[in-house]
Amino acid sequence: MEADWEIEVGGGAPVIDALWQGFVDLRRCPDRIDEIPEASASAPLAFLLTALNAVESPLWTAKCDLWLPEGGDLTVPQLTGPETAATVSPAKAAIACYVDILPVNGVVFPTWDLAEGLCRDWVARLAGIAVPGATVDLIVRQAIAGDQDGFGITAYLGAEGADWVTVNETFAVAVVAFAGALPTDVVPASGQSKLQ
Repeated sequence: MEADWEIEVGGGAPVIDALWQGFVDLRRCPDRIDEIPEASASAPLAFLLTALNAVESPLWTAKCDLWLPEGGDLTVPQLTGPETAATVSPAKAAIACYVDILPVNGVVFPTWDLAEGLCRDWVARLAGIAVPGATVDLIVRQAIAGDQDGFGITAYLGAEGADWVTVNETFAVAVVAFAGALPTDVVPASGQSKLQ
C-alpha cells in the first residue's frame, strides 16, 4: 500500500468543520450509520467509519465522502452478485473516499505537531502492508469543533484496478489494513473530551 502524509494549513487551505449541520455522532450512536449515504453505498467505508468511531478507538470522524475519481456514477460499482461484476468491467476502475478524523481526547489536536506525529506513526505502520493498487494520504489541516480550534486529519483512501471486482476487493482490503494500523496512543491527556 502506498501511504504518505503532509501538512496543508493556512493560505486558503480547507478547514475541517467537525460539528457541521449534518454531523452524525457515530461514537454515541453507531446505529445511525445508515443515515450516512456514503456508508450505505460502500460496505468498506461503513466498516471504516465504525472502526474509527468504536469505543476503543482514540479517534472520531466528522465527515466523509465517496467518489469515482474519473467522475463516474457511484451506482456503477455497486455489486449485487458475480453476474453484475462480470458485466461492468471498464478498462480501468477506481474508487476513493475521504474521512475527516479528530482525536477523542481534546476534540481537536491542540497543535499541528501532535496531528503530524499521528500521521507519521500511521504511515509507518502501513509501510509493510502490501495492498497493490491502494493509496492512503493523510493531510493535517486546521479544524474547528464547536468552540474548539486546533487541527485534524483528512484521510484519503483510494483503490484502482482493471475492473470493479478488483477495485472493490482492493478498497476493502485497504480499509481493513488502514483501520488495523490505527495507533492506539494519539494525544496526551489534557482534560475530558466532549465526545466521551
